Amino acid sequence: MRATFLSDDKVVITAAITGGIHGKETNPNIPITAEEQAQAALDCYNAGATVLHLHVRGDDGMNTPDLSYYSKSVRLIGEKCPMIRQIGNGIGARLDESWNIVHPSLEERLNLLNIDPKPEMHTINAGSFEFRTPYGGIVFDNPIAFNETYIKGCQEKGFAIEIEVYDLSHIANVMELVATGILKPPLHFSIVLGIMGGAAATPENLVHMVGALPEGSTWQVVTVGKYHFRTVIMAMSMGGNVRTGMEDTVYYGKGEPVKDNAQLVERMVRIAREMGREPATIEEARQRLDI
Repeated sequence: MRATFLSDDKVVITAAITGGIHGKETNPNIPITAEEQAQAALDCYNAGATVLHLHVRGDDGMNTPDLSYYSKSVRLIGEKCPMIRQIGNGIGARLDESWNIVHPSLEERLNLLNIDPKPEMHTINAGSFEFRTPYGGIVFDNPIAFNETYIKGCQEKGFAIEIEVYDLSHIANVMELVATGILKPPLHFSIVLGIMGGAAATPENLVHMVGALPEGSTWQVVTVGKYHFRTVIMAMSMGGNVRTGMEDTVYYGKGEPVKDNAQLVERMVRIAREMGREPATIEEARQRLDI
């Protein structure tokens, strides 16, 4: 699809408040409990975000596939504010006693479709690759047959879908799912850059991957750490939507820890308005994302 520097479309802002790997050891302000996540959601909503991207933690602070933790967070967030609750399909990695990365099974990930109360949206990851982190690497397994099953489950239960793509081959996988009728446009993408094992966070890669998306799609860029701020601003300048939050960065500036997720949302709202792009309301975001 064609990007443009002249878009004045309203921008959908997603807050990724917790994340799938790091915890309070990187920043004590990361919300871990359901109560902390619900308060963070309310603060981000008041700051201008409309989508809440969710990973949950168990009592040990590690990521968990246990639906009781998801259910509690989804329920408390819904009681606090009307944000669109989006479940991260990857769940997140755990570290075992030897500090080896342990990833949830495909069966545990498929079980996310049974969260009660129901969220509004789920993500899928459009291809397998070696996901490398400072803790080590794992094969992030996303076979197309699994994605077909997950997508059909989302469709049966009325969940909207966001598609995470980590390189160009993942976009090709998505187009195969469109060709076979499993996915139906318009599609909603997160272009994930800068993860070791995926496409590097460069301007060239962002422009190239946006150009490979089918016309009529919505999209945002997801980058972590030192790449986060500049790539998100580039995406916003190109007409994309925005994702920010402590999943993606624990620093507001160099050496300056983030105070809370709302601080990151407030920055994106301010810059969007300076570009002439107002933040979308909940109703507008639901329309854009087919919810």
